[in-house]
Amino acid sequence: MNKISKKNLTILYVEDEEIIRKEISTILGFIASEVIVASDGEEGLNKFQENKIDLIITDVNMPKLNGFDMLRAIREQSQVPAIILSAFSQPDFIKQANQIDIVNEYLLKPVDITILFDKINKNYEKIKKQREYQEVSKLLEQYKIAVDKSAIVSKSDITGKITYANEQFCKISGYKLEELIGNSHNVVRHPNNSKAFFEDLWNTIKVEKRIWNGRFKNRAKDGTTYVVDATIVPILNTLNEIEEFIAIRFDVTEVEAYKEFLQEKLHSSQEDVQKKIHLVKEYEQMINISASVIRVDINKEITFANDRILQLLNYKEEELLKKELLSIIDKSSLETYNKVFNEVIEKNFWQGVLKLCCNKEKNIYYMDFTFRTIKDIKGNIIEFMGIGKNITETINLYKEIEDTQKDVIFSLGTIGEARSKETGNHVKRVAEYSYLLAKKVGLSEEEAELIKMASPMHDIGKVGIPDAILNKPAKFTPEEFEQMKKHTKIGYDMLKNSNREILKASAIIAYEHHEKWNGQGYPRGLKANEIHIYGRITAIADVFDALGSNRCYKKAWELHRILELFKEEKGKHFDPELIDIFFENLEEFLVIKEKYKDEFDELEVYR
Repeated sequence: MNKISKKNLTILYVEDEEIIRKEISTILGFIASEVIVASDGEEGLNKFQENKIDLIITDVNMPKLNGFDMLRAIREQSQVPAIILSAFSQPDFIKQANQIDIVNEYLLKPVDITILFDKINKNYEKIKKQREYQEVSKLLEQYKIAVDKSAIVSKSDITGKITYANEQFCKISGYKLEELIGNSHNVVRHPNNSKAFFEDLWNTIKVEKRIWNGRFKNRAKDGTTYVVDATIVPILNTLNEIEEFIAIRFDVTEVEAYKEFLQEKLHSSQEDVQKKIHLVKEYEQMINISASVIRVDINKEITFANDRILQLLNYKEEELLKKELLSIIDKSSLETYNKVFNEVIEKNFWQGVLKLCCNKEKNIYYMDFTFRTIKDIKGNIIEFMGIGKNITETINLYKEIEDTQKDVIFSLGTIGEARSKETGNHVKRVAEYSYLLAKKVGLSEEEAELIKMASPMHDIGKVGIPDAILNKPAKFTPEEFEQMKKHTKIGYDMLKNSNREILKASAIIAYEHHEKWNGQGYPRGLKANEIHIYGRITAIADVFDALGSNRCYKKAWELHRILELFKEEKGKHFDPELIDIFFENLEEFLVIKEKYKDEFDELEVYR
């Protein structure tokens, strides 16, 4: 008890036997900040509706409303996780528990308090992640409200049809919302905008999947013209597929009118050089105030950096001048950086995102830059000028949401492992081994990353296997092994109908990671290349980790014994080409094994 730390957790504990209820509720008080007690299912349901509950622990057989019926009623209004404590181990009871989505565990009485606390701790980690996700979602919603109130906003689907337009959009365009929804933005397109202009815009956001920024004219319903400064963002899912487009615009009609006025003045008085110089300085001052500006000579050395970029990177002007531009570019942007000047020279401009780094604080900033060539009167390039804006907050917010989604997928993959008492980092190691093997066999970075994200789901089907079989500390009987083999089909059936690439890959891996190269595996007896490459890769990763880890029915094997087995099973159990690649890169696999080793071995192996 001295090692137990109290958590910010509210538990609803439902038990009809008074003695047990008092004992367990007292013990739960050591780990939870609040324990709410109920003596039957009806009272438990009422208290759940009256309080904010994080976790439910309940008995099954109770008066008025049994535990299963109570949980089914709760399931209709909430996804709060539940643990069942019962003296009944019949398959029918366990089957009923598995049919209720929110039930995470089924523990038999008398309860082992150590195991109960372990289950509570695991659920608490998932609850914390859910809270963090809700906080991020709330913050995102506030950002959306702020943008919606201050800008002209619209959304469109991947075909360009408008799916949302805010009040500002309707007001400036003169159209009602119902007139806009389902139409393309051509409804406000100004005839002066060329076809080539919009083809370039569409190519940037849909084909290249890059952010587009620029100014163009629109025409309102009453025929009047207005000018907008627009940023159009392709919203990508975790598979780098476009879900929709969001356009944020600002009305710059007056600014453009004044700009045209200045341009007219600039060209109307050729002999008044002083006026020209003054106007150029005014332009320069406007640019310096509104954007980050940097200029480099033909050797790519910095000759000018305005106050905004100096403040951002925390440099003094003298510290930055004469340094090569490359010195403030983050290493991950080197490939993009190398393309910038070739494209600028070829097309006179380049637009895209560069990652800048400050060598003092090691901070990273995402900048949306436009670079142009500056030429002398003879047309020779004398320098390059970059004008950019800081989009770091937007990029970081998107990455945070994307990482949260990945965490949810990874958490799902640990469910099967938790039920079978797999070692804590098993799914992490399998994911890293699978990624490494995929890269070494020549798969693309995108496909290797997909396998890495999908492989933790390889044993998700174990949620449908009874605990008595799953955690049996001895060899299976033939009947038990047949039951155990069903986890591959269960996992496949759970995932096969999804349209998401990661879940489709997970379905393949769950179904085929126990197939063998010689056709002697299960569930379908596939052989050689009939087995998907995802299944062949995960099979090696899974077996290598399983043999090298303690399990409830065996001790971890020594490395030399595992390697001997792999040599024997080359061309039998395993793809021979993958085994050769495994041995050629063994040291890198061992680095992963050491990096993610389990701190505590909880006593699958090669089944």
